[in-house]
Amino acid sequence: MAINLEVPKKHRALIDQAHQVALNMLRPISRKYDTLEHEYPKELDVLAAMIDGLSESGAADGAGASGVRRDAPKNDDGKVKNGSNMASVTSILEMCWGDVGLMLSFPRQGLGNSAIASVANEEQLKRFDGKWASMAITEPGFGSDSAAVSTTAVLDGDEYVINGEKIYVTAGERSDCVVVWATLDKSLGRAAIKSFVVEKGTPGLKVERLEEKLGIRASDTAVITFTNCRVPKENLLGSPEINVEQGFAGAMATFDNTRPLVAAMAVGVARASLDLTRDLLKQAGVEVDYDKPAYLQHAAAAKFLQLEADWEGARLLTMQAAWMADNRQPNSLEASMAKAKAGRVGSDVTLSCVELCSSVGYSEGELIEKWSRDSKILDIFEGTQQIQQLIVARRVLNLSSAELK
Repeated sequence: MAINLEVPKKHRALIDQAHQVALNMLRPISRKYDTLEHEYPKELDVLAAMIDGLSESGAADGAGASGVRRDAPKNDDGKVKNGSNMASVTSILEMCWGDVGLMLSFPRQGLGNSAIASVANEEQLKRFDGKWASMAITEPGFGSDSAAVSTTAVLDGDEYVINGEKIYVTAGERSDCVVVWATLDKSLGRAAIKSFVVEKGTPGLKVERLEEKLGIRASDTAVITFTNCRVPKENLLGSPEINVEQGFAGAMATFDNTRPLVAAMAVGVARASLDLTRDLLKQAGVEVDYDKPAYLQHAAAAKFLQLEADWEGARLLTMQAAWMADNRQPNSLEASMAKAKAGRVGSDVTLSCVELCSSVGYSEGELIEKWSRDSKILDIFEGTQQIQQLIVARRVLNLSSAELK
């Protein structure tokens, strides 16, 4: 099946709309909510209502959080499909051209929503429709090794009893529910890790505090504890069976969806930095000439061309991972490659743009310094740069996690 990574015609209206929102609604309030950390951006309620309306009308497939449905039929008709995954990454890219922290603060568009969309059965999809879901994985005892989950879920009658602590939960305070990763039996290792939807207000769930952060300050990041927190067994996402042969694959499938989304965020904020830097260089008398070899140009222009080339590689890898998901092709390798490349490029590009713009880039007169702060988290959460490289190596060399650590 041929692959075409150009922007699909049917998505261009949605992308243009997202770009206008980023330019006219997110950029103007970007600095305000970066300064007023933890204050909810009320302006986003209007945008969330717009997205809901578009999604319900069918006019914007993929405007909201979408998922990779593993049980969906494969695309065997030989035709290329550009569906909700491609629409999601392209629209997220545009929104993060406006502001990453504000995009992460959109109601009902949390990473937990993507997890639900990817793993939930049809009954759960209907029951949790319209809910804002954050995702709780990381714990005080581990960061990138998701298999080290120690939060427990014990079946007691018709309910699971959850105990543990989660940190760095994006939208943890504002969300309606939390997708919590917990183990059914620590002795059985990775295969026993499952995800549960815990509604806010459930006794035993407590938002302990909000973190103060370097970047994405408009987005609330919470510490949440679960103390004898009882949830209906129907809130377990996916199969309750512990399949040792399958191992961690069921839980990790969620990342195949969320990693391209995070990659798109990095691509978006890097694009914003490049666009503004090009304009600022031009004002300073340095014109970037795309028809002339880099070595014949000003050093700043040559550096800019190198950054753009790196950015293009990240963008194409992100598009490929989304395209494969839309066409029901396994994309675990490509999702990690996109996340690794885009995460690194996001940090490299935004920091390099600060350097190229010198005092203008470092001051708060422009948003470039803010974008460099926002971009760093995109190389860390949903699996760090180092973890992504490890996953890619395992896939390429066909080695297990035990064989290559």
